[in-house]
Amino acid sequence: MPGLDSVLSCLDLNLDRSVERLQELLRIPSISTDPAYAPDVRRAAEWLKGDLEAIGFSARVAETVGHPMVVAHHGGAGEGKPQVLFYGHYDVQPVDPIELWDADPFDPKVIAMPDGTKRITGRGSADDKGQLMTFVEACRAFIAETGSLPCRVTIFLEGEEESGSPSLLPFLKENAEELKADVALVCDTNMWDRETPAISTGLRGLVGEEITLTAASMDLHSGYFGGAAANPITILARILGAMHDADGRVTIPGFYDGVPELPADVRKVWDGLGFDDAAFLGAVDLSVPFGEKGRSVLEQTWARPTAEVNGIEGGYTGQGFKTVIASKAHAKVSFRLVFDQDPDAIRENFRQFVRERLPADVSVEFHAHGGSAAIQLPFDSPVLETARQALSDEWPKPAVMIGMGGSIPVVGQFKDTLGMPSLLIGFGHGDDRIHSPNEKYEMTSFAKGQRSWARVLEALGEKGAA
Repeated sequence: MPGLDSVLSCLDLNLDRSVERLQELLRIPSISTDPAYAPDVRRAAEWLKGDLEAIGFSARVAETVGHPMVVAHHGGAGEGKPQVLFYGHYDVQPVDPIELWDADPFDPKVIAMPDGTKRITGRGSADDKGQLMTFVEACRAFIAETGSLPCRVTIFLEGEEESGSPSLLPFLKENAEELKADVALVCDTNMWDRETPAISTGLRGLVGEEITLTAASMDLHSGYFGGAAANPITILARILGAMHDADGRVTIPGFYDGVPELPADVRKVWDGLGFDDAAFLGAVDLSVPFGEKGRSVLEQTWARPTAEVNGIEGGYTGQGFKTVIASKAHAKVSFRLVFDQDPDAIRENFRQFVRERLPADVSVEFHAHGGSAAIQLPFDSPVLETARQALSDEWPKPAVMIGMGGSIPVVGQFKDTLGMPSLLIGFGHGDDRIHSPNEKYEMTSFAKGQRSWARVLEALGEKGAA
């Protein structure tokens, strides 16, 4: 009976053909944010539907109020086997500024580099067509060699990720029963380095607040009123400055509720990654970590919450000088959340923190700008270990579990709407120039990404996705 080895051999033997298929998809300019490209976005969806049907999936192009989704199912080895939901997106970013591209963004090439490596060029090669096709090719080889898949598989491909995903949440709610699975597989992430695959175990949440302080009914002459009138800019600066103590900790009451210390074994792994704090900061002309004392940069950006002032405004900011005491002062403040911090509690505690520091004659208005909880896989999750070992079997160095400082909204929506965790496994690199001219995807990422997904599917089929 053919097994994993024959599947991997099939992938290797058919690599050139899989590159040709990827190039066919890359030639379709599926730019979701520009209405002029709407027919091309649909054409990409239809292309994927046809390709998935050709390898044995039942597939459909699902309509939304915006661009369509592609949903496909394969029963795999049948009942009793894990059900996985693979997510990717087939839409791409605009190509502007076009004059900075070395070649036509929608005429993909395979380029040989001086060091002997090869890369696939073109818009969408890394974000996200190349990534999603690694999974499709793994499924293609499994079905060709064994007649089935180790797991029950649903493939869910979005056409609006690069334009804010306006249709995603309504679609998830309307099709929840069809899309529910034991675990979601998300491919829109990077490796740690060129020899080390990574599983992103956490995504920070986000709370945004805009505040306005008002004192006098009009801007005042600082000569007439200075020293006697409340200055909302000064007051706002004091409040914002009070959000951190001398050691960089946030002073808002209850801020660290739900934030445990990083497990010692995870800290040891992160410390062993060889991350260069100085190089990271030096790349933007900084030199000294500014946040919580006693925390590494990786811990600060992956596993610790933050309070940041993103903008502040008040008074006269034009050319020259105007000696006024402003009537109003404004600030935009954001909080990155980790683990089990409650976005609603963070927002209310911040507002109370501000209110308690207002002197007489000064009022405050708040305006919320969204809020989402952090996503965190348990570090001892069995499915995490299953995937980690499968990836380690493919690459020169063992897979590592990393955090992510930013957010991927679909992961939270999968958790909240479908009640399932996500494994974030991708094969991109930091220099793939996604969203920029001359986007590329390394051939090693494409080839070994296919083999990696084959190993992950096999492992999940054997050990489960619990």
